[in-house]
Amino acid sequence: MVIFGTLFNLLGGLCLFLYGMKVMSDGIQQGAGDRLRQALNFMTINRFAGVVTGFVVTGIIQSSSAVTVMVVSFVNAGLLTLTQSIGVIMGANIGTTVTAWLVSLFGFSYSISDFALPAIGVGFVLGIISRKLKSPGEFVLGFGFLLIGLYYLTQEMSGINEIINFNAISKFTDMGFLGSLIGAGAGLLLTMLIHSSSAATAIVLTMAFSNIITYQMAAAMVLGANIGTTIHAAMAAVGTKTVAKQAALIHVLFNVIGTCWALPLLKPLLSLVSFLTPMDPVGAGVTMHLAMLHTVFNTINALLFLPFVKQLAALVSLIIKEKKDGAARPEHYRLEYKTGTMRNTPELNIFRAEKEIRNMAGLASDMYGKFSAALTSMQEGPLTEDAVTALVEDLKNEENYADEMREALLAFLIACTREQLNRRSEQRVSRLIRIIADLEDMTDDCYSISLILERSVLKNHVFKGKELAALIPYVGLVSEFLDFLGGLQLGSALSKEQSAWAQDLEDRIDKSRDKLRKLGRKRIEAGKDVRTELLFIDLVRRIEKLGDYCYSIAAAFAK
Repeated sequence: MVIFGTLFNLLGGLCLFLYGMKVMSDGIQQGAGDRLRQALNFMTINRFAGVVTGFVVTGIIQSSSAVTVMVVSFVNAGLLTLTQSIGVIMGANIGTTVTAWLVSLFGFSYSISDFALPAIGVGFVLGIISRKLKSPGEFVLGFGFLLIGLYYLTQEMSGINEIINFNAISKFTDMGFLGSLIGAGAGLLLTMLIHSSSAATAIVLTMAFSNIITYQMAAAMVLGANIGTTIHAAMAAVGTKTVAKQAALIHVLFNVIGTCWALPLLKPLLSLVSFLTPMDPVGAGVTMHLAMLHTVFNTINALLFLPFVKQLAALVSLIIKEKKDGAARPEHYRLEYKTGTMRNTPELNIFRAEKEIRNMAGLASDMYGKFSAALTSMQEGPLTEDAVTALVEDLKNEENYADEMREALLAFLIACTREQLNRRSEQRVSRLIRIIADLEDMTDDCYSISLILERSVLKNHVFKGKELAALIPYVGLVSEFLDFLGGLQLGSALSKEQSAWAQDLEDRIDKSRDKLRKLGRKRIEAGKDVRTELLFIDLVRRIEKLGDYCYSIAAAFAK
């Protein structure tokens, strides 16, 4: 019974620790969500910016696994290139060492009771007295739970030797490099078992502090945990595009190669750590040494790989070759909301939705461009029945694809709202849903105007002369609006000049619509073919609706 009691207490302490990490992560994301939105733009500047971004975001989220899964997802969505992702992955490995420092500084150097209960009390009070203080309150509350979990882990570790003879296991360190390999393997398995390198490192620190394992064994286990954490990126890459699989492989290679060079040089590394850390590696000092080792190793590894980013990208491209298929896009649209670690980053998940919405806007612009090109070609000669039928069929397929995009994107954004979002992000999701509705309506109308054009050709009610000459510039105004929207960033508001330009273009489209309607009515009064003129007026009306949708989207940007 004592054995079961110790195991359950250890499990409870571990769960409290993991729960504390989650609450801390959720709280700080709530407060820093808007800054996290800007991280993607910064990380694409160069490889050094990518490293900094990976470090900062991982330090905020407290999970390198979540960041690397995010990176794989972003590469799959086309938000990041393979080369850009490498720097972020390197930075994430450095950022994950923040947790080890928090645990070492507050969990062992001071009495846990001095911080844990006061942190829970302060965090709870902050969360209930003000909405603005809820996010920092959750962070403090989570930190308190993390410390309590760490306390129980430390207390119960004293009885763990009754279950597992760690003293015998630690003797493997006397075997030199083989002992280091065994320690690294143990760290790898522990990380894969609990799905968190930060939690695995905290457990190793606790065991070393309690003298259950030796300093050298703990150091090897910390290095092994770096390999174990790559399982999340590998799992996230299942079923993704080739470039996303390549990004996941980069994470694996980076950590595996780093551990492979570090293990034979473990003693020199520990000497460097001793030089940087004045405390002796005993008691609370051993946790400081291990935290420093974690940081030094990942920093040196990043510095070694950083000059060879392009070569590393070329290597993984050679190992996992791009599949050459003729299809520009899949037959059916799919967009799945990642469960697991990605659910800890709802703010960043919205980035992925925005990229897909930009693709949907591109689809609408492409559909309208095909109609515009067909209409313009009528100035040189009449459209053939085969040409207009092919156009209608093409736009029908694209309109069906747009319907699938709308359904998948709405489901994705609704999944985002089930997570904890700050108020601005909630408003942002609402605007994105509105934009999706407008874009889908645009694709419907693009298909509808192609049907009008088809009816005009098949029934021999062809637009020509002054009508066609007046229609071409009108069509061009909407094309101009679509080009304007294509150059905007979904996360940025319109400037006053851009808002004024959008309003002016909307007014010009409305005035052109009125003139073209009058032209159609005058031609009817002059005895021209009524069916042709009614088709002309209907086409003018539907094109003006496309301009309205463009203006509605621009208005969403302005808020």
